[in-house]
Amino acid sequence: MKKIVLTAGLLAMSFGMAHADPIADRQALMKDMGKAVGSVAKIAKGEQPFDAATVKTALETLATDAQKLDADKLFPEGTETGGDTEASPKIWEDRDGFKEQIAKYQADTAAAVKADPQDLESFQMAFKSITANCGACHQTYRVKK
Repeated sequence: MKKIVLTAGLLAMSFGMAHADPIADRQALMKDMGKAVGSVAKIAKGEQPFDAATVKTALETLATDAQKLDADKLFPEGTETGGDTEASPKIWEDRDGFKEQIAKYQADTAAAVKADPQDLESFQMAFKSITANCGACHQTYRVKK
């Protein structure tokens, strides 16, 4: 009986994975990254006191999410139209450039975590680099609705 339940559960999971919605998945990932940026934006602007634990948590979230940015899985052919998406057609026209942008973001977020900023100035430098990546990618590969 346990084998039947386990098998049914595994089949249900694999069915759900096979029919994942890349548009919804990438939007959820972008929202999570936006939430992490928002959690430390006031610190970066000097509007809130520097808090190393909050900064570390946000940077770790950004780095973890960055590793989930897979152009082939989240932006497959056929998802450039349809659905409620702000993805620019340039993603599919300039695939290599898009992947390079993702790789740079992944490297910069990983470097920020490794640097483990312990003061406002070092955090601001890392944050500026990360958000510059966001801005550059959004400017080139996003169509704001």
